[in-house]
Amino acid sequence: MPEALAPAYYATRARGWRRDVWAVLHPPYTAWHLSYVLIGASLAPALNLQRLLATLLAFFFAVGISAHALDELRGRPLQTDLPAGVLWTAAVAGLVLAVGLGLAGVVVVGVGLLPFIGAGVLFVFAYNLELLGGRMHGDFWFGLSWGAFPVLTAYFAQTGKLSFGAIAAAAAAYAISYGQRALSTPARLLRRKTRSFSGTLTFSDGSETQLDEPALLRPLELALRAFSWGVVLLAVGLVAARVV
Repeated sequence: MPEALAPAYYATRARGWRRDVWAVLHPPYTAWHLSYVLIGASLAPALNLQRLLATLLAFFFAVGISAHALDELRGRPLQTDLPAGVLWTAAVAGLVLAVGLGLAGVVVVGVGLLPFIGAGVLFVFAYNLELLGGRMHGDFWFGLSWGAFPVLTAYFAQTGKLSFGAIAAAAAAYAISYGQRALSTPARLLRRKTRSFSGTLTFSDGSETQLDEPALLRPLELALRAFSWGVVLLAVGLVAARVV
């Protein structure tokens, strides 16, 4: 029987708390979705770096820590040995810090930021704990909460309002995140729930090639890696163009 695949391409088969923490943080995807914060903020007429840093930290605490800790509590998809108490502590602390930063922002930006704070809390719990019968755990909600929402929130934190440009960029982030789910869902299925697979692909000229799990995973994860790096570099470039 072939060796079991790691639960994610960035999570090794090695054991230990360092590996577990790294895996739960989902570094490529966390960086990807934090990039939407940079993109949203960079669209503002005047870029306030303090507000940008606060928004980035809030989303890191909410998504990178809290949401991912809650996700690991549901069935241990990353096969970590982190105690449930540690994960719950990380989830609660991350969300408290995110909300605290958001409330501090209300003093600067205005009460219009409150709906964004409430929506963020709802997305973290409803999506990752699959509340409401899992109705908010599908592709639509992923694209909305982890794609469009960071763009709109970051722009609003800069300006105190929304604009057509911000909405259009949020729609683009939604589309990219929707595509991300289309790639990552079958990749997770192959890595985490498939015991074995074998098959033969026959071409029109009669030649054949053997298919296995790595062969099916390769194009999916190559695209995910490329998109994660591409979105991050795009976001950094947009911000750099405003400040350099």
